[in-house]
Amino acid sequence: MKSICVFCGSSPGAKRVYHEAAVLLGREIGRRKWRLVYGGGSMGLMGVIANAALEAGAEVVGVITHSLDHKEKGHRGIKELLIVSSLHERKATMAQRADAFVALPGGFGTYDEFCEILAWSQLGIYNKPCCILNIDGFYDPLLAQFDRAVAEEFIHPKNRSRVLAARNVTELLDALAKNL
Repeated sequence: MKSICVFCGSSPGAKRVYHEAAVLLGREIGRRKWRLVYGGGSMGLMGVIANAALEAGAEVVGVITHSLDHKEKGHRGIKELLIVSSLHERKATMAQRADAFVALPGGFGTYDEFCEILAWSQLGIYNKPCCILNIDGFYDPLLAQFDRAVAEEFIHPKNRSRVLAARNVTELLDALAKNL
């Protein structure tokens, strides 16, 4: 079974299209008999993708810290909710349990999780696909910043190529299937 770690917001975001993408991705994870690994919350896009994956028959693993369990309302409807002591332990646990990583729209936590995985990949700690689901151009500025860092010689082009970006779920899953 393939395990896909999805980083996303504990907020639903301002546009309905983010919710729709999370539902579609969760359903496709279930349809493909993959496992969803995510931040363990029941709110926002986290809750949306977890619920969609569950409804599609996917195994869902949530990883949340003690302090976030109350704030992000740890999802009690999943079979495996791991409550850990720190954000570092949360990220390391998700990374160990996943075969690939996907960033949906989100905020600082999503950026932190995704960029840390990229840094670990660059350092050779993991060699797993890292994907951005760039719904409605949400990640255009971040992708442009990555390109600027390449142009300014802060990121090697080989490391920039570690970031797969797609504008819809079908394109994302096709790219993932080629890299898993």
